[in-house]
Amino acid sequence: MELNRILRPGGFFVWSATPVYREDERDQNVWKAMVALTEAICWKVVAKTVDSSGIGLVMYQKPVQSSCYEKCKENNPPLCNLNNRPKISWYVPLDSCLPPLPGASMGDSSSWPSPWPERLRSKPPSVSAERDTEDIFYEDTKQWSTLVSDFYLGGLGINWSSIRNVMDMNANYGGFAAALIDLPLWVMNVIPIDGPDTLSVIFDRGLIGIYHDWCESFNTYPRTYDLLHSSFLIRNLIQRCDIKDVAVEMDRILRPGGILLLQDTKEMINKLSPILRSIHWSVTLHQEQFLIGINHFCIWLRKQYSLNCQLNGIR
Repeated sequence: MELNRILRPGGFFVWSATPVYREDERDQNVWKAMVALTEAICWKVVAKTVDSSGIGLVMYQKPVQSSCYEKCKENNPPLCNLNNRPKISWYVPLDSCLPPLPGASMGDSSSWPSPWPERLRSKPPSVSAERDTEDIFYEDTKQWSTLVSDFYLGGLGINWSSIRNVMDMNANYGGFAAALIDLPLWVMNVIPIDGPDTLSVIFDRGLIGIYHDWCESFNTYPRTYDLLHSSFLIRNLIQRCDIKDVAVEMDRILRPGGILLLQDTKEMINKLSPILRSIHWSVTLHQEQFLIGINHFCIWLRKQYSLNCQLNGIR
């Protein structure tokens, strides 16, 4: 039921498991239970096969309309009441109901995004239909497109061909990620919990994202990302946690030679710069509001312990 909730209408679930292809009683009982459940929630079997190694899989597809739900003789599982839980996303118990599928009767907020790649730049259904909100969305998209093409890609000395894993620490509508769509990299869009909840916009645009509290550790391995991007995030954090802890957390998740691209007020940059230098980062300032920090942990290791490690490419 949780898989059904997070799948888009028409989305696919591929299940590779022993009940798909084994004939013993235990596995067949599980298979029959899966058949009963998927029929109850109107999933269609698109394919059932065995690969060259003998492992079976079945591919299900979620319906695109609620008509199948309406034809069910029993209201089991029942349809969810979205008025009680309009946004089910984070720290919410699992539920056993079916969220209604988008339709004209549900209004613009539940309609379906445009096809890819138009959906990346068209107004997402989750953006309010009010003119001011629409204007803000389009202006945000235009602003990031201009800033990235005219300044980020050529004016900061970053070798973008060496960048693969990028995180936008304060993604808002995802304009930064949308502006990078033609580069061979991917962006994790992070929505801070103390800011506006725009994660639905991120997904409607065809991007990937997650919630996070930057006063806590990010759920990832150390040295994971090549580049961190932050736009006016720090000033909100210092009201709740120590900026030193945030700097150390950024250092933890950046690869050796990784880059912090930060836009903030001069006051916040002046607070952060000496902290970054104290943990062996180089820091440069552009136009008094853009900070480029490079994690030189690898070089420090070389000097201290004669270790050999690989740096990202920086011009």
